[in-house]
Amino acid sequence: MEFSFSSLIDPRGAQPRRRIDLAPRPDIALLKKGPILFYDNTKLGFCNYSQAFIRIKERLRELGVNNFIDYRETVRGKDSEALRAYAAMLAKKKPAAAITALGDMGTSPATAILSIALEEEGIPTLYVTAPPGHDLVRATVHYRAGRLCLCPLDIYQASSAEEVRAQVDTQWNRIWTALTGSPQDVAAVAAPRFALDNPPPAEDSRLRLERKVFADNGELEAGAGVEEATDLFNELHIGDGLPIVPPTERRVEAMFSHCPFPRDMILARRVGPSGRDITVMDIATAAVAAGCKPLHMPILITAFKALAHPAYNFLQSVTTSHPGGNMILVSGPLAKEAGIHSGQGCLGPGFPANAVIGRAVNLVLIAATRSVPGYADLSCFSSQAEFTYCFAESEEGPWKTINQERFDAATTSVYVLKAEPPHDIIDFLSVTGGDLLDTFLDSCTTLGSNNSYIPGPLLLLLTPDHAKLLHRDGYDKERIRNAVHTLVHHPAPMVRGRGLVPVRPANFAARHPMPVTRGPHDVEIVVAGGRGGHSCVILPWALHSEGIVEAVRLPDGSAAQSLEQFRRQG
Repeated sequence: MEFSFSSLIDPRGAQPRRRIDLAPRPDIALLKKGPILFYDNTKLGFCNYSQAFIRIKERLRELGVNNFIDYRETVRGKDSEALRAYAAMLAKKKPAAAITALGDMGTSPATAILSIALEEEGIPTLYVTAPPGHDLVRATVHYRAGRLCLCPLDIYQASSAEEVRAQVDTQWNRIWTALTGSPQDVAAVAAPRFALDNPPPAEDSRLRLERKVFADNGELEAGAGVEEATDLFNELHIGDGLPIVPPTERRVEAMFSHCPFPRDMILARRVGPSGRDITVMDIATAAVAAGCKPLHMPILITAFKALAHPAYNFLQSVTTSHPGGNMILVSGPLAKEAGIHSGQGCLGPGFPANAVIGRAVNLVLIAATRSVPGYADLSCFSSQAEFTYCFAESEEGPWKTINQERFDAATTSVYVLKAEPPHDIIDFLSVTGGDLLDTFLDSCTTLGSNNSYIPGPLLLLLTPDHAKLLHRDGYDKERIRNAVHTLVHHPAPMVRGRGLVPVRPANFAARHPMPVTRGPHDVEIVVAGGRGGHSCVILPWALHSEGIVEAVRLPDGSAAQSLEQFRRQG
């Protein structure tokens, strides 16, 4: 027997689509009068990418267009509101047209938001992109604006100046049409042609599914509908490739048994390609799909409050080319109540709460923000850390835990960090704290790590045995932190002209050697895992992104003492 039902909640939620009005294009006379605004998000400042604007200006001068104004400022660290405000400032210059660049990597969505805002300010705008950012730009435009003139250049870091210039020449007709074309021609250039979510989700945010509930022998089939739901989630690119627990009305409603927060409460604003706000309802739906229990909802809500902190740079973190995940580290008594494991094997399989909480975070990002791997996510390889990345801090270590350092022993905290998977540090033979610390220090960076070029937070995750040895020999957290900051560095010549464009404090400009942290405060030291000689270091993304700590709090703002305090009454 088979029957149809329509009680699956679509984790994409409502997807109201904007279709912006394109600004009228000037004729050649107005274009000559100008000025034309050239905005560089700083990505043209390395390799030979600057030739893109140089060649465009040369071609315009050949047509008698000479009035240009240039702006160069990063979009990193700016949220959607700040980007729109910046566009409004640029619009006050009253340019006849604007050309923005470069949409090649992690700054692509933010520059798209800026470009869309310029177009809405009445400025005819062309956004120059390059792989792999072009697809991400198309996704951002598709969800946030419906259309925008784009100019893809097929260039990469080793493209010669001549190759960059040749790409501009190849695309010149597109560029000229975007600046001066008829409404019909401009509309054709402005169509993003993005594959996902066409048509958009249903207005009622529900998914239709055929489900087989009885086996061929007439008995009720265990797990009825799981295969169909998983296939549908994979087809719509709203899952992670693993089996899905179908988010029925009943299951999602059950999540609210330990979630007294309003369903429409916004936890993060205008995130990712979709530009959607992330709500408590999004968390509950993803929690069901991931396999969470209602007790996990307070931890997830707290994690998203931390992820949404301005210093985390959530807007860029969800689509960066970096392969890191959103690490969720829970410290304090509620971790044990939620079943989050801190002991042997805590970063691997076999511990349901660790697995499903971390997975739910990632499912929200895929479904709600539409940061879809392979479509609207720049990660070159990604990693296992983007499936799930959640564990607890041991309360048995020799030093204060994160929650005790930031709050008190009774308050549970959630620490989030955009970070690589753990890098193993093996040392079974050191018998002094100094020798063991030397092993740790040598593992805290490589020339291929982000922190070679972007000093920022890192986490030393110590086994109980390693922590015991260090403590025995007089090493407290302060001493270890000072050692990491002072002794983990690279010779300055080795970090010039490779890796990525550095982002460092201004007073680091003349440093030699170059530290990988800004100060001892960047180093978190955590005890977890099982007995033995394998500790690890967790290295950060750190691109305008800090580790954030939030306390698990009740709706009235007080620190929760038990997860049962979140149980809805009545």
